[in-house]
Parts: sequence; C-alpha cells; structure tokens
Amino acid sequence: MKQGFRQSMAWLHTWSGLVVGWVLFAVFVTGTATYYRAEISRWMQPELRREATIAPEALAAAAERAVAHLEAHAGHARTWFVGLPTPERPLVELFWRNRPGTPPGHVLLDPGTGAPAALRATRGGDFFYRFHFELNLPPLWGRWIVGICAMVMLVALVSGIVTHRRIFSDFFTLRRDKAAQRGWLDAHNVSGVLALPFHLMITYTGVVTLALMYMPWGVTAAYNGDQFAYFAETGQITKTRPAHGQPGTLAPVGPMVAKALATIPEPLERLTIANPRDANSTVVAVFEEPHGLSHEHPQVAFAGTSGAVVEVLSGGLRPAAKTFTTMVGLHEAHFAGGALRLLFFVCGLLGCAMVASGLVLWTVARLPRAGIAPGWGWRLVHALNLGTITGLPAGIAAYFLANRLLPLGLAARAEWEVGVFFGAWIAVALAGAWPAPRRAWRGALGLVAALFVAVVLADLATARASWDDPLWFLGFDAVLLAVAAGFALVAHKVDRFAAPRRARRMVEESAAAPQMGRA
Repeated sequence: MKQGFRQSMAWLHTWSGLVVGWVLFAVFVTGTATYYRAEISRWMQPELRREATIAPEALAAAAERAVAHLEAHAGHARTWFVGLPTPERPLVELFWRNRPGTPPGHVLLDPGTGAPAALRATRGGDFFYRFHFELNLPPLWGRWIVGICAMVMLVALVSGIVTHRRIFSDFFTLRRDKAAQRGWLDAHNVSGVLALPFHLMITYTGVVTLALMYMPWGVTAAYNGDQFAYFAETGQITKTRPAHGQPGTLAPVGPMVAKALATIPEPLERLTIANPRDANSTVVAVFEEPHGLSHEHPQVAFAGTSGAVVEVLSGGLRPAAKTFTTMVGLHEAHFAGGALRLLFFVCGLLGCAMVASGLVLWTVARLPRAGIAPGWGWRLVHALNLGTITGLPAGIAAYFLANRLLPLGLAARAEWEVGVFFGAWIAVALAGAWPAPRRAWRGALGLVAALFVAVVLADLATARASWDDPLWFLGFDAVLLAVAAGFALVAHKVDRFAAPRRARRMVEESAAAPQMGRA
C-alpha cells in the first residue's frame, strides 16, 4: 500500500461509513426506540387498561374465545397464532396465514367477550421494531439491505479503531475552541469510544440473528433445505407434524392451556395452531423466555384433535444453538431490567450520534473555501445527511402526532400513520436542497422540535381523558419534551455557531480594514 496501512484504513473507514451511514442511522434510531417498544405501543393506545394479574382460568377462557373467532373467520387458514393477554397488554391478538399469495389476517379481541377490541388501530412500537431490520420493505429485501450495511459497519468500526492511534486519549479531549472539523472529529470519537463494546456487540449480533438467511448452505446440505427440521433437532422448536389430508375437529384448547401452565412455570405467551381442520393438527403453547441471556422459549405441543401432550421443550439446547440464542438475546436485551435497559438505550443514542457526527464530519472536512461553489457530490451528501438526520426524527414525531389526530374510525388507520411518517420524512428531506446549508439545518432542526412539542399538546388535548395512569403518560410526554428541547438547543447552536478561529480572523480583518483605508 503506497500510503501505508493506517492511511488505507482511514480511507476505508471514511468511505465505508459514508456509503451505508444513512441506512445505519435509521437502523440505530429505530432500533434504539425498540428498547421501549412496549411503552410506545401503550402510549399509542391510551384506551387500553392494564390489569394487576390474569388468572389461569381467564387465559383458558380467552383462548377458547380466540379459537371460536378463528373458526368463524379464518377456518381455511393454514396456521393460527393466538397471542394471549398479559397484565401489561390485556388483549387477545390473532394472526393467521392463508394460502400462498393470499394476505394474512390480523385482529385484536377483548379477552373477556371475544369481540373486536375498542382500540385505535396502530402499529405502535412494533413499527419501529420491524423497520429497524426490514426498512418497511418486503422482508427479504429489507433484511438483506440491513445485513449488508451491518457487515460494512463492522468494517468501519474495525478500520476506525486502527485509524485513530490516540482514540482513547482523544476521548478525554473535546476541542471546541478549534476548527469545526476538529470539533466534529472529537464528537465522533467520543460517541464512538464511550460505547464501543456496545457498538461492536450490537452490530455483530445483529448480523448473527439473520445468519441462516445470509449463509443457509450448511442447513440446506444437512437437512435438505428443511430449516424447521434443523430448529427442531437443535431444541429450539417442537417437531412439526405434517397434515394427513383428512378432516379433523380441534379439541377444546382451554384444557390444553391449563395443562401447559401446570407444566411450565413461565408466563404463557401464545398458541400456535397448525393445520387446525386436519386430523393431524397441532397446538403448541409457547412461553416467555426464562430470565437469562439466551433467547429461547419453552414449549408444550399437543395433538390438536385429542389434546394429548406429544412433546415438552424446556431447555437443553445444544452448544451451537445455545450460542446462537445467546447472541439473539444479547441483541434484543429482553433479559435487561430497568437500569440495564436504560444503559442499552443510552448506548443506542451514542450510536446514533456516532453515525450522525461521522456523516456531518465528511461534509465539514470537504467544505469548499469561501467564494467556491460546492460540487454536486458535496451537495448530494449534504442533502442526504440533512434528510436522514433531521427527516427521520421529524417522521417519528409526525407518526406520534398522527396517532392522536387521525379519526379513530378511519379505514386503514394504521397504514395512514405509517404514511404520515414517510410523508414528513420526505418533506423535511427536501429541505436539504435549500441553497443555504446553515439555514436549512436550522429550519429542519427547529421543525423537529416544534413537532415533538405538538405531539405533547395533542396528547393533552385529545387523550388525557383516556389515561389509566396519568403519571405514566405525563412521564412519557416529559421525555418527548426533552427530545424537543434537545433539537431546539441544537438548532440554536447551529444558528449561533461560528468556528472560533474563523470568528477571530473575521474580527481582526474587520478591525484592520479601516486602518488600511486611512493608509
């Protein structure tokens, strides 16, 4: 390498980070929000009333009502999924898969009556969860794009460590009195180093969670492409029971639920009913994962027509599968308590700052000198930076705002919320073409702050009467106001910023100008 190894790594770090930076920022922001996915969903459905506990008898009765609804409305579906009520979310969530090429079905039921739940339609926090690894694209395309970007990010992280010889000593120095480029580099270093173990862990485990999609050849060769056989043999799911092709009647699921609860001590999460009208139907009770790093779900499988237990799955994973499920558990952090989850959230915010500061650093380092018009490449990167770094938060605020302002009875209401999210993102991104970069940043950041304030005002005006826990909702709104204050502060700094050295030079030149005139 003519420039030397470290210089080559610097080039690789710069360009690998730039090419995927915009996607990574979106992944980091939505992934960080996912740590509070349940809380976001609760805020977006204020009509939902939490319960202290749910008795086993109530779970069994809710399961019976769910199956009755599915038999009446999805009798020809291949698979039924019944999400059972929990104290935090006392709803029955039904999902079913039809024939290939036919869209699946989904509905929320009141567990006490079996009638459709009287709640506003929304995707809630699940939208951010799916977006952060699918980008709201068809799953195959979205997961491949995110996976490739995550692999490139690993390259950027390693090359960044190699490039910065004094990365840890620079962490303790934030040179605000230097040039703008130096300040942005320090901000990039601090946000990168402070949570570097988290960045490496979350990126690597994110790739591992979808490893079978990216590298399926081992399972394909060993199991003739049957991934379900692989998961069953490694102890991650119960064995599949193929349909006989003869009609059968599903036995009452209430006794199955009671028997499953007596077998596994964990909370029951859902039922999966395969081939519900076949003589060889199967009902699988899936429980929440036990406390620990490994992401594994104990399961009890029943013969659908008789209700007899055919398999109990409660741990005992093989080493390779245990390693995989531990990687998934580390990535999703379901094991984390309140304090640890907050730490993960803060590290996620630092990841957002690391990516954003790196993108801005690229444009600051290549800012043309005074009197020279920037080239189309610089303008393109600047527009993408502004559109991503400010457009995505604006879309999130608009998504929350739409949840409060759209009519409750609007058809396809959840899709309208998502449409508002992307519409606001695109609208703010168009500001990136504004000819005055500082004015564009100031306006976009100010708009984001105003949108988050508007969300809080809309919540107080429209949903306050529905709150079951006013302190909780006020706390959520306080977080939104803190986000608004952060964006307002950054907008103010952008408006008032002048690099100290450049400012001093301008003062000296303006002071020397009259003297030169008198001479």
